[in-house]
Amino acid sequence: MNHARPDTLFTTPLDKDARFSFDENVVACFPDMIRRSVPGYGQVLSMLPIFAKRHCHFRQSAGERRFSRVYDLGTSLGAVLFSLAAEFGEQDLQMIGVDVSKPMTDKARTLLDAHYPNHDITLITDDVCDVALEPCDLIVLNLTLQFIDPAKRLALLTKCHEALASGGILILTEKTHLPDEQNDAWQVERYYDFKRANGYSELEISGKRNALENVLITDTLEQHHARLEAAGFMRQMTWFRFLNFASIIAFK
Repeated sequence: MNHARPDTLFTTPLDKDARFSFDENVVACFPDMIRRSVPGYGQVLSMLPIFAKRHCHFRQSAGERRFSRVYDLGTSLGAVLFSLAAEFGEQDLQMIGVDVSKPMTDKARTLLDAHYPNHDITLITDDVCDVALEPCDLIVLNLTLQFIDPAKRLALLTKCHEALASGGILILTEKTHLPDEQNDAWQVERYYDFKRANGYSELEISGKRNALENVLITDTLEQHHARLEAAGFMRQMTWFRFLNFASIIAFK
């Protein structure tokens, strides 16, 4: 996971109509891109096993083994699954990662097989909005909802709420924006300062911003909380926030 190619995707000017996609080029540099572009990403990942140990309720499987089912929706290269596998026994969790990008799931499969060959991990290449969810205790949407059509977001969260067992949790981590335009502009500029401090040039920052336009569509925290409530999550809280990135825990 630490030997990825440096992120140089936007070091040269792109066609103004070029759009960001999770293709082979992004897969090759994705860990470096995330590390340098998402403040607090490592901290969020490190907390997931802690949450899981508190909220995963093991169930009996046909009289054989006890396990707890976990979904990572929008798994990309499986960072969430890596984080959980490192802290749980081989048969403790049934982990299911879903991503619409085949290059992502193919690479994730290779990496997970190399590091955790005996863990119960399934990778599915499909749209997270179309995948049927079995009863589970933990669902993670880590920087995923922002790439989903806003008209489909409530239905996806409702499906998650229905699949979660009583006592289960949903972790929703997203890039957000502020309702106040002046405060939002300040926050966005500090985010760009964060990227500059991590070695991105002005050309790279503007190139990625243009490529993500109408591909990554953010909500405010208030919109996220209102949508989660509409999906059935009556108890929820923002547990982590760093600049324009935030993570919410919602309880079933």
